[in-house]
Amino acid sequence: MTSDSADYGLIFNGITCQKCFKQVKVYVMARGGSRELVDDTSKAIIEQLQEDGRRAYSAIGKAVGLSEAAVRQRVQKLVENGVVQIVAVTDPMQIGFARQAMIAISAVGDVEVIADQLAKIDEVDYIVITAGSCDILAEVVVENDAHLLQLVNRQIRTIEGVTRTESFLYLKLVKQTYDWGAR
Repeated sequence: MTSDSADYGLIFNGITCQKCFKQVKVYVMARGGSRELVDDTSKAIIEQLQEDGRRAYSAIGKAVGLSEAAVRQRVQKLVENGVVQIVAVTDPMQIGFARQAMIAISAVGDVEVIADQLAKIDEVDYIVITAGSCDILAEVVVENDAHLLQLVNRQIRTIEGVTRTESFLYLKLVKQTYDWGAR
């Protein structure tokens, strides 16, 4: 589910996805983008959204000393330029995905090309190019072990340049946060 592929409706202190009718938490994640867009005021807005991704622009404006319209414009510019994403992060177990794993991938050739190929796979939700014993880490969310086997065997290992994979199955998610602030 992406933020632009589902309709959301407020439910008490949470949000309910209208497609799966499950309550989700909303987080703001800072991703790449231009540092020029992130002055101290924008950083303060990002921190407000990281605390509560549904916080009203008027409340953010009071906290950072701007009007509601100015906050709305800044947030829109931050989103458009890839500095932040405002998304609903679900618990995969509660919506039918019983298996999560991190796949360590060793490769030869251009790892950015391989990462781009991995990014086209729906089940892959996170990709990083690394330095160390593997070249790429890809987090996957699948329905079950058979789905994981199919994904690794028929989609990931068949990408040109992939020489080795190692799967790390998630037994329990202990901590996942997106509130590291804006430095």
